[in-house]
Amino acid sequence: MSDMAVTREMFDQVMVPNYAPAQVIPVRGQGARLWDQQGREYIDFAGGIAVNCLGHCHPALVSALKEQGEKLWHLSNVLTNEPALRLAKKMVDATFAEKVYFCNSGAEANEAALKLARRYAIDNFGPEKTQIIAFTQGFHGRTFFTVSVGGQAVYSDGFGPKPADIDHVPYNDLAALKALISDRTCAVVMEPLQGEGGIISPEPAFVQAVRELCDQHNALLVFDEVQTGVGRTGALYAYMDLGVTPDILTSAKALGGGFPIGAMLTTSKIAAAFKVGTHGSTYGGNPLACAVAEAAFDTVNTESVLNGVKEREAWYREGLDAINAKYGCFEQIRGKGLLLGCVVNERYQGRARDFLQAAMEEQLMVLIAGANVVRFAPSLVITKEEVAEGLARFERAVAKVVNG
Repeated sequence: MSDMAVTREMFDQVMVPNYAPAQVIPVRGQGARLWDQQGREYIDFAGGIAVNCLGHCHPALVSALKEQGEKLWHLSNVLTNEPALRLAKKMVDATFAEKVYFCNSGAEANEAALKLARRYAIDNFGPEKTQIIAFTQGFHGRTFFTVSVGGQAVYSDGFGPKPADIDHVPYNDLAALKALISDRTCAVVMEPLQGEGGIISPEPAFVQAVRELCDQHNALLVFDEVQTGVGRTGALYAYMDLGVTPDILTSAKALGGGFPIGAMLTTSKIAAAFKVGTHGSTYGGNPLACAVAEAAFDTVNTESVLNGVKEREAWYREGLDAINAKYGCFEQIRGKGLLLGCVVNERYQGRARDFLQAAMEEQLMVLIAGANVVRFAPSLVITKEEVAEGLARFERAVAKVVNG
């Protein structure tokens, strides 16, 4: 190991300034706890933005990484490998899907989904069927195609001409979707619970109607489950609780439990549009990534973990309600499973980040989702003690903000 001294100032010297990280530099993690360079201990309610689904250094993941690390690290897709095929088979067996495509991130999974939807529509219905409909405040990644489909101009403006034929309507607004969708629509892309956009759940009737409209117009329904997938909402994938099956589903974040991997899932009929050479990824299906993801998937896809997510949601809601009863700063606690958002009320409009910063001072890591929502996306197996300790720290943070 290098003995180079690493400081926060080094970031400003050597890194592109598109991030503004905290002063804290974590060096070690265990479960839902992290320790920084000075040995201070933090409770992690952020989970690397819904990535560390089994916390830090979970034994099953550490073991899979070590074991695979002694065998095979990388092969190009001129060959295949055992971990990739085992993981794909498990994902197919556990979901609606018949075919899987592996890549490295949620953005890449969505990029593949969007390209596949366009190619399938053009091949089967003709060159005019290219319209993609997505939702305002949606988030689908940072490639130019995915950021254009994401419904937040702040992320997509300022880079020149955008990919064409992408339209947005408000989430949960069925009338707006009905007015826009037509036989020219190739796909409707949606998160089954908006994450970055503010932890907004869909109305069940809205999701049903979206599915029906897609069927009427031969449009594909694409579910972006990058944030909601792999147990986050208490189901293996969120669609399973909504009574609606998408045509294409994307997964990443929690899929590797912290190791970069993404996947696009679909049916054999739709997958056929990706003939040999149509799309690809150098690292996609990497044996190391797939071995770790298989261990994460096996661990999460159990009754005890999935039911445990619902149990933990109740711990959070009870604790957050008690804090709010005391300090009256949140108008609602929304979300599902362990993707929860505290929506600040009128008095604290635009100040979600103040709560995040106060929490960090209390050695608690939380997230925000826009300017008005404090977001929690902790480990799915966080202990009751860690939740209680983290909420105690959050209460002290809330008191700081409220009492100025």
